[in-house]
Amino acid sequence: MDPRRRDLTPRLSRRGGRLLLAAPFVLIATVTVVDILSPPEVHLGPFLVAAPAVTASFAGPRMTAFVGAVAVLAQSVVAVARTSLTDLNHTYQIVALILISVIVTFFAHLRERDEGKVSKLRSIVHTAQGVVLRPLPRRAGPLRIASVYLAADEEAQMGGDLYAAARTPSGTRLLIGDARGKGLDAISEASLVLGAFRVTAGRTAELPELIGQLEAGVGSAQGRGEADEAGSGRADGADDAEEAFVTAVVLEFPDHEPVVRLANCGHPPPLCLRQGRVLALDAVDASPPLGLADVLPPASAVPEVTVDTFPFDVGDVLLLYTDGVIEARDHSRAFYPLSERLTTWAGDDPDALLRHLCDDLRAYAGGHLGDDAALVAVERLAQDTR
Repeated sequence: MDPRRRDLTPRLSRRGGRLLLAAPFVLIATVTVVDILSPPEVHLGPFLVAAPAVTASFAGPRMTAFVGAVAVLAQSVVAVARTSLTDLNHTYQIVALILISVIVTFFAHLRERDEGKVSKLRSIVHTAQGVVLRPLPRRAGPLRIASVYLAADEEAQMGGDLYAAARTPSGTRLLIGDARGKGLDAISEASLVLGAFRVTAGRTAELPELIGQLEAGVGSAQGRGEADEAGSGRADGADDAEEAFVTAVVLEFPDHEPVVRLANCGHPPPLCLRQGRVLALDAVDASPPLGLADVLPPASAVPEVTVDTFPFDVGDVLLLYTDGVIEARDHSRAFYPLSERLTTWAGDDPDALLRHLCDDLRAYAGGHLGDDAALVAVERLAQDTR
Protein backbone atom coordinates (compact mmCIF):
# COMPACT_ATOMS: atom_id res chain seq x y z
CA MET A 1 0.00 0.00 0.00
CA ASP A 2 1.17 3.51 -0.77
CA PRO A 3 2.39 5.14 2.51
CA ARG A 4 0.65 8.38 1.57
CA ARG A 5 -2.67 6.53 1.35
CA ARG A 6 -2.02 4.87 4.70
CA ASP A 7 -1.37 8.28 6.32
CA LEU A 8 -4.42 9.84 4.65
CA THR A 9 -6.91 7.16 5.67
CA PRO A 10 -7.02 7.94 9.45
CA ARG A 11 -7.43 11.65 8.71
CA LEU A 12 -10.32 10.97 6.37
CA SER A 13 -11.90 8.71 8.98
CA ARG A 14 -11.59 11.35 11.70
CA ARG A 15 -12.98 14.04 9.38
CA GLY A 16 -15.90 11.82 8.40
CA GLY A 17 -16.59 11.03 12.05
CA ARG A 18 -16.72 14.71 12.97
CA LEU A 19 -19.09 15.46 10.09
CA LEU A 20 -21.31 12.54 11.08
CA LEU A 21 -21.39 13.69 14.70
CA ALA A 22 -22.27 17.24 13.67
CA ALA A 23 -25.28 16.09 11.62
CA PRO A 24 -27.72 15.64 14.60
CA PHE A 25 -26.87 19.11 15.97
CA VAL A 26 -27.34 20.68 12.54
CA LEU A 27 -30.71 18.92 12.32
CA ILE A 28 -31.74 20.21 15.78
CA ALA A 29 -30.71 23.78 14.97
CA THR A 30 -32.47 23.74 11.60
CA VAL A 31 -35.73 22.31 12.94
CA THR A 32 -35.71 24.73 15.89
CA VAL A 33 -35.24 27.86 13.75
CA VAL A 34 -37.75 26.81 11.09
CA ASP A 35 -40.32 25.79 13.72
CA ILE A 36 -40.08 29.13 15.49
CA LEU A 37 -40.49 31.03 12.20
CA SER A 38 -43.34 28.84 10.90
CA PRO A 39 -47.05 29.77 11.04
CA PRO A 40 -48.92 28.81 14.25
CA GLU A 41 -50.66 25.85 12.61
CA VAL A 42 -47.32 24.27 11.51
CA HIS A 43 -45.44 22.15 14.09
CA LEU A 44 -42.02 20.70 13.19
CA GLY A 45 -41.12 19.58 16.71
CA PRO A 46 -41.70 15.85 16.00
CA PHE A 47 -38.76 15.95 13.55
CA LEU A 48 -36.43 16.46 16.52
CA VAL A 49 -36.91 12.77 17.37
CA ALA A 50 -34.67 11.93 14.39
CA ALA A 51 -31.62 13.49 16.07
CA PRO A 52 -31.15 11.00 18.97
CA ALA A 53 -32.44 8.14 16.80
CA VAL A 54 -29.77 8.76 14.16
CA THR A 55 -27.07 9.29 16.77
CA ALA A 56 -27.81 5.89 18.32
CA SER A 57 -26.86 4.20 15.03
CA PHE A 58 -23.21 5.30 15.17
CA ALA A 59 -22.43 6.75 18.62
CA GLY A 60 -22.40 5.42 22.16
CA PRO A 61 -25.08 5.80 24.83
CA ARG A 62 -23.52 8.92 26.39
CA MET A 63 -23.48 10.88 23.14
CA THR A 64 -26.98 9.63 22.29
CA ALA A 65 -28.28 10.81 25.66
CA PHE A 66 -26.55 14.16 25.20
CA VAL A 67 -28.11 14.69 21.76
CA GLY A 68 -31.49 13.70 23.22
CA ALA A 69 -31.08 16.25 26.00
CA VAL A 70 -30.16 18.95 23.45
CA ALA A 71 -33.24 18.02 21.41
CA VAL A 72 -35.47 18.28 24.49
CA LEU A 73 -33.93 21.68 25.30
CA ALA A 74 -34.55 22.82 21.72
CA GLN A 75 -38.18 21.69 21.90
CA SER A 76 -38.56 23.64 25.14
CA VAL A 77 -37.13 26.76 23.47
CA VAL A 78 -39.66 26.35 20.64
CA ALA A 79 -42.49 26.00 23.16
CA VAL A 80 -41.49 29.17 25.02
CA ALA A 81 -40.98 31.12 21.79
CA ARG A 82 -44.30 30.09 20.25
CA THR A 83 -46.67 29.71 23.23
CA SER A 84 -45.52 28.34 26.61
CA LEU A 85 -44.13 25.17 28.23
CA THR A 86 -47.58 24.40 29.63
CA ASP A 87 -49.14 24.32 26.17
CA LEU A 88 -50.62 20.83 25.82
CA ASN A 89 -49.30 20.23 22.31
CA HIS A 90 -45.74 21.14 23.21
CA THR A 91 -45.94 19.26 26.51
CA TYR A 92 -46.83 16.05 24.70
CA GLN A 93 -44.03 16.60 22.20
CA ILE A 94 -41.49 17.12 24.98
CA VAL A 95 -42.66 14.01 26.89
CA ALA A 96 -42.57 11.88 23.73
CA LEU A 97 -39.08 13.19 22.88
CA ILE A 98 -37.83 12.32 26.38
CA LEU A 99 -39.22 8.77 26.19
CA ILE A 100 -37.80 8.12 22.72
CA SER A 101 -34.40 9.52 23.77
CA VAL A 102 -34.31 7.12 26.71
CA ILE A 103 -35.24 4.18 24.52
CA VAL A 104 -32.68 4.87 21.79
CA THR A 105 -30.01 5.49 24.45
CA PHE A 106 -30.69 2.02 25.80
CA PHE A 107 -30.42 0.58 22.29
CA ALA A 108 -27.11 2.40 21.82
CA HIS A 109 -25.90 0.77 25.04
CA LEU A 110 -26.88 -2.68 23.75
CA ARG A 111 -25.17 -2.05 20.40
CA GLU A 112 -21.97 -0.86 22.08
CA ARG A 113 -21.96 -3.93 24.34
CA ASP A 114 -22.43 -6.30 21.39
CA GLU A 115 -19.70 -4.54 19.42
CA GLY A 116 -17.36 -5.11 22.36
CA LYS A 117 -18.12 -8.83 22.31
CA VAL A 118 -17.57 -8.99 18.54
CA SER A 119 -14.26 -7.16 18.94
CA LYS A 120 -13.10 -9.69 21.53
CA LEU A 121 -14.15 -12.61 19.33
CA ARG A 122 -12.36 -11.06 16.36
CA SER A 123 -9.21 -10.75 18.45
CA ILE A 124 -9.47 -14.41 19.45
CA VAL A 125 -9.90 -15.44 15.80
CA HIS A 126 -6.83 -13.45 14.76
CA THR A 127 -4.82 -15.10 17.55
CA ALA A 128 -6.09 -18.55 16.57
CA GLN A 129 -5.20 -17.93 12.94
CA GLY A 130 -1.66 -17.00 13.92
CA VAL A 131 -1.37 -20.34 15.74
CA VAL A 132 -3.07 -22.54 13.13
CA LEU A 133 -1.90 -20.81 9.94
CA ARG A 134 1.60 -19.65 10.74
CA PRO A 135 3.40 -17.30 8.35
CA LEU A 136 5.74 -19.03 5.95
CA PRO A 137 9.47 -18.27 6.22
CA ARG A 138 10.69 -15.69 3.72
CA ARG A 139 13.79 -17.77 3.02
CA ALA A 140 14.28 -21.55 3.09
CA GLY A 141 17.60 -22.73 1.67
CA PRO A 142 17.84 -21.44 -1.92
CA LEU A 143 14.14 -20.53 -1.97
CA ARG A 144 12.51 -17.14 -1.51
CA ILE A 145 8.90 -17.51 -0.37
CA ALA A 146 5.90 -15.20 -0.13
CA SER A 147 2.38 -16.06 1.01
CA VAL A 148 -0.97 -14.37 1.47
CA TYR A 149 -4.39 -15.40 2.78
CA LEU A 150 -7.50 -13.64 1.46
CA ALA A 151 -10.66 -14.23 3.48
CA ALA A 152 -14.00 -14.01 1.70
CA ASP A 153 -15.47 -12.63 4.93
CA GLU A 154 -13.10 -9.89 6.02
CA GLU A 155 -14.47 -10.05 9.55
CA ALA A 156 -13.61 -13.74 9.87
CA GLN A 157 -10.06 -13.71 8.47
CA MET A 158 -9.92 -17.50 8.80
CA GLY A 159 -11.22 -20.47 6.85
CA GLY A 160 -10.30 -23.87 5.45
CA ASP A 161 -7.44 -22.84 3.15
CA LEU A 162 -4.01 -23.82 4.44
CA TYR A 163 -0.30 -23.71 3.73
CA ALA A 164 2.86 -24.71 5.57
CA ALA A 165 6.59 -25.20 5.04
CA ALA A 166 9.16 -27.52 6.60
CA ARG A 167 12.90 -27.96 6.18
CA THR A 168 14.43 -31.39 5.66
CA PRO A 169 18.13 -32.41 5.68
CA SER A 170 18.18 -32.15 1.88
CA GLY A 171 15.67 -29.44 1.00
CA THR A 172 12.33 -27.76 1.68
CA ARG A 173 8.80 -29.12 1.62
CA LEU A 174 5.70 -27.03 1.05
CA LEU A 175 2.04 -27.82 1.52
CA ILE A 176 -0.97 -25.95 0.20
CA GLY A 177 -4.53 -27.21 0.55
CA ASP A 178 -8.20 -26.44 0.88
CA ALA A 179 -10.54 -28.13 3.33
CA ARG A 180 -14.04 -28.86 2.10
CA GLY A 181 -16.82 -26.48 3.18
CA LYS A 182 -16.64 -23.48 5.47
CA GLY A 183 -16.79 -22.58 9.11
CA LEU A 184 -15.51 -24.52 12.09
CA ASP A 185 -15.57 -27.90 10.34
CA ALA A 186 -13.27 -26.66 7.58
CA ILE A 187 -10.97 -24.99 10.11
CA SER A 188 -10.82 -28.23 12.11
CA GLU A 189 -9.87 -30.28 9.03
CA ALA A 190 -7.27 -27.72 8.03
CA SER A 191 -5.70 -27.71 11.49
CA LEU A 192 -5.44 -31.52 11.48
CA VAL A 193 -3.64 -31.56 8.14
CA LEU A 194 -1.32 -28.73 9.19
CA GLY A 195 -0.52 -30.46 12.46
CA ALA A 196 0.27 -33.75 10.74
CA PHE A 197 2.46 -32.00 8.16
CA ARG A 198 4.45 -30.06 10.76
CA VAL A 199 5.07 -33.18 12.81
CA THR A 200 6.05 -35.51 9.97
CA ALA A 201 7.27 -33.44 7.01
CA GLY A 202 10.78 -32.94 8.33
CA ARG A 203 11.42 -36.56 9.21
CA THR A 204 9.48 -38.51 6.57
CA ALA A 205 11.78 -39.89 3.87
CA GLU A 206 9.46 -39.98 0.84
CA LEU A 207 6.47 -37.93 -0.30
CA PRO A 208 4.10 -40.95 -0.61
CA GLU A 209 4.78 -41.75 3.02
CA LEU A 210 4.09 -38.15 4.00
CA ILE A 211 0.81 -38.19 2.06
CA GLY A 212 -0.11 -41.35 3.96
CA GLN A 213 0.47 -39.54 7.27
CA LEU A 214 -1.72 -36.63 6.17
CA GLU A 215 -4.41 -39.07 4.99
CA ALA A 216 -4.31 -40.80 8.37
CA GLY A 217 -4.79 -37.49 10.14
CA VAL A 218 -7.97 -36.68 8.22
CA GLY A 219 -9.18 -40.28 8.53
CA SER A 220 -8.77 -40.26 12.30
CA ALA A 221 -10.98 -37.17 12.50
CA GLN A 222 -13.64 -38.92 10.44
CA GLY A 223 -13.46 -41.89 12.78
CA ARG A 224 -14.05 -39.69 15.79
CA GLY A 225 -16.97 -38.02 14.03
CA GLU A 226 -18.61 -41.38 13.28
CA ALA A 227 -18.11 -42.47 16.87
CA ASP A 228 -19.75 -39.28 18.12
CA GLU A 229 -22.74 -39.86 15.83
CA ALA A 230 -23.09 -43.45 17.03
CA GLY A 231 -22.89 -42.35 20.64
CA SER A 232 -25.58 -39.75 20.11
CA GLY A 233 -27.97 -42.41 18.77
CA ARG A 234 -28.30 -40.96 15.26
CA ALA A 235 -29.62 -43.72 13.04
CA ASP A 236 -29.54 -41.57 9.91
CA GLY A 237 -26.00 -40.28 10.36
CA ALA A 238 -24.70 -42.24 7.39
CA ASP A 239 -27.28 -40.64 5.12
CA ASP A 240 -26.96 -37.06 6.36
CA ALA A 241 -23.25 -36.82 7.12
CA GLU A 242 -21.17 -35.25 4.41
CA GLU A 243 -17.68 -36.63 3.89
CA ALA A 244 -14.88 -34.30 4.95
CA PHE A 245 -11.86 -34.05 2.68
CA VAL A 246 -8.96 -31.78 1.90
CA THR A 247 -7.47 -31.13 -1.52
CA ALA A 248 -3.73 -30.61 -1.29
CA VAL A 249 -0.42 -30.42 -3.12
CA VAL A 250 2.78 -31.41 -1.34
CA LEU A 251 6.01 -30.21 -2.96
CA GLU A 252 9.64 -30.99 -2.33
CA PHE A 253 12.45 -28.63 -3.40
CA PRO A 254 15.91 -30.24 -3.18
CA ASP A 255 18.60 -27.72 -2.25
CA HIS A 256 21.12 -28.97 -4.82
CA GLU A 257 18.90 -30.10 -7.70
CA PRO A 258 17.08 -27.72 -10.09
CA VAL A 259 13.82 -29.65 -9.81
CA VAL A 260 10.60 -29.75 -7.82
CA ARG A 261 8.84 -32.97 -6.89
CA LEU A 262 5.14 -32.88 -6.14
CA ALA A 263 2.27 -35.13 -5.17
CA ASN A 264 -1.16 -33.77 -6.08
CA CYS A 265 -4.23 -34.86 -4.12
CA GLY A 266 -7.11 -33.39 -6.11
CA HIS A 267 -5.81 -29.80 -5.98
CA PRO A 268 -5.44 -27.23 -8.81
CA PRO A 269 -1.98 -27.64 -10.41
CA PRO A 270 0.81 -25.21 -9.51
CA LEU A 271 1.88 -22.71 -12.18
CA CYS A 272 5.52 -22.10 -13.07
CA LEU A 273 6.62 -18.72 -14.43
CA ARG A 274 9.69 -19.23 -16.60
CA GLN A 275 11.08 -16.57 -18.94
CA GLY A 276 7.68 -14.96 -19.57
CA ARG A 277 5.84 -18.25 -20.01
CA VAL A 278 3.30 -19.84 -17.68
CA LEU A 279 3.50 -23.62 -17.39
CA ALA A 280 0.98 -25.74 -15.47
CA LEU A 281 2.60 -28.56 -13.48
CA ASP A 282 -0.13 -31.12 -14.13
CA ALA A 283 0.20 -34.41 -12.30
CA VAL A 284 0.34 -37.49 -14.52
CA ASP A 285 -1.87 -39.43 -12.14
CA ALA A 286 -3.35 -37.32 -9.34
CA SER A 287 -4.37 -38.96 -6.08
CA PRO A 288 -7.80 -38.45 -4.50
CA PRO A 289 -8.21 -35.67 -1.93
CA LEU A 290 -7.11 -36.43 1.61
CA GLY A 291 -9.87 -38.17 3.51
CA LEU A 292 -11.51 -39.91 0.52
CA ALA A 293 -9.18 -42.86 -0.05
CA ASP A 294 -11.09 -45.09 2.38
CA VAL A 295 -14.58 -44.11 1.29
CA LEU A 296 -14.27 -44.48 -2.49
CA PRO A 297 -15.94 -47.59 -3.98
CA PRO A 298 -13.61 -50.60 -4.28
CA ALA A 299 -14.24 -50.69 -8.03
CA SER A 300 -12.77 -47.23 -8.48
CA ALA A 301 -9.25 -48.65 -8.27
CA VAL A 302 -7.70 -45.83 -6.27
CA PRO A 303 -4.16 -45.35 -7.57
CA GLU A 304 -1.05 -45.23 -5.42
CA VAL A 305 0.40 -41.83 -4.63
CA THR A 306 2.35 -40.66 -7.66
CA VAL A 307 5.24 -38.21 -7.40
CA ASP A 308 5.94 -36.09 -10.47
CA THR A 309 9.23 -34.28 -11.07
CA PHE A 310 9.48 -30.98 -12.98
CA PRO A 311 12.40 -28.65 -13.77
CA PHE A 312 12.71 -25.72 -11.37
CA ASP A 313 15.88 -23.74 -11.94
CA VAL A 314 17.32 -20.45 -10.75
CA GLY A 315 14.97 -17.57 -11.63
CA ASP A 316 11.87 -19.73 -11.92
CA VAL A 317 8.87 -18.70 -9.85
CA LEU A 318 6.24 -21.25 -8.77
CA LEU A 319 2.73 -20.12 -7.86
CA LEU A 320 0.58 -22.24 -5.57
CA TYR A 321 -3.05 -21.30 -5.02
CA THR A 322 -6.42 -22.56 -3.84
CA ASP A 323 -9.64 -22.71 -5.84
CA GLY A 324 -10.88 -19.47 -4.28
CA VAL A 325 -8.58 -17.73 -6.77
CA ILE A 326 -9.66 -19.43 -9.98
CA GLU A 327 -13.33 -19.51 -8.94
CA ALA A 328 -13.56 -15.75 -8.36
CA ARG A 329 -16.06 -14.19 -10.80
CA ASP A 330 -16.52 -10.80 -12.37
CA HIS A 331 -19.81 -8.98 -13.01
CA SER A 332 -20.50 -11.25 -16.00
CA ARG A 333 -19.97 -14.38 -13.84
CA ALA A 334 -16.80 -15.32 -15.74
CA PHE A 335 -14.06 -17.07 -13.75
CA TYR A 336 -10.78 -15.35 -13.00
CA PRO A 337 -8.27 -16.25 -15.79
CA LEU A 338 -5.24 -16.79 -13.58
CA SER A 339 -2.88 -18.13 -16.27
CA GLU A 340 -3.69 -15.26 -18.61
CA ARG A 341 -3.17 -12.67 -15.90
CA LEU A 342 0.20 -14.16 -15.02
CA THR A 343 1.48 -13.68 -18.56
CA THR A 344 1.28 -9.90 -18.02
CA TRP A 345 3.63 -10.10 -15.04
CA ALA A 346 7.17 -9.06 -15.95
CA GLY A 347 8.84 -9.14 -12.53
CA ASP A 348 10.44 -11.95 -10.59
CA ASP A 349 9.89 -11.00 -6.95
CA PRO A 350 7.42 -13.31 -5.13
CA ASP A 351 6.16 -10.57 -2.79
CA ALA A 352 5.52 -8.17 -5.65
CA LEU A 353 3.83 -10.94 -7.63
CA LEU A 354 1.36 -11.66 -4.83
CA ARG A 355 0.62 -7.98 -4.28
CA HIS A 356 -0.07 -7.65 -8.00
CA LEU A 357 -2.34 -10.71 -8.04
CA CYS A 358 -4.26 -9.66 -4.92
CA ASP A 359 -4.99 -6.22 -6.30
CA ASP A 360 -5.95 -7.66 -9.68
CA LEU A 361 -8.12 -10.38 -8.15
CA ARG A 362 -10.05 -7.97 -5.93
CA ALA A 363 -10.59 -5.58 -8.83
CA TYR A 364 -11.78 -8.44 -11.05
CA ALA A 365 -14.23 -9.70 -8.41
CA GLY A 366 -15.57 -6.24 -7.60
CA GLY A 367 -13.88 -6.11 -4.21
CA HIS A 368 -15.53 -9.24 -2.79
CA LEU A 369 -14.39 -12.84 -3.13
CA GLY A 370 -16.92 -15.64 -3.09
CA ASP A 371 -14.56 -17.99 -1.23
CA ASP A 372 -11.39 -17.84 0.83
CA ALA A 373 -8.18 -17.86 -1.20
CA ALA A 374 -4.55 -18.61 -0.41
CA LEU A 375 -1.52 -17.86 -2.57
CA VAL A 376 2.10 -18.94 -2.18
CA ALA A 377 4.90 -17.86 -4.53
CA VAL A 378 8.32 -19.57 -4.51
CA GLU A 379 11.42 -18.44 -6.36
CA ARG A 380 14.64 -20.44 -6.65
CA LEU A 381 17.75 -18.34 -6.09
CA ALA A 382 21.38 -19.10 -6.72
CA GLN A 383 22.99 -21.01 -3.86
CA ASP A 384 25.28 -18.14 -2.87
CA THR A 385 22.46 -15.48 -2.92
CA ARG A 386 21.69 -14.11 0.55
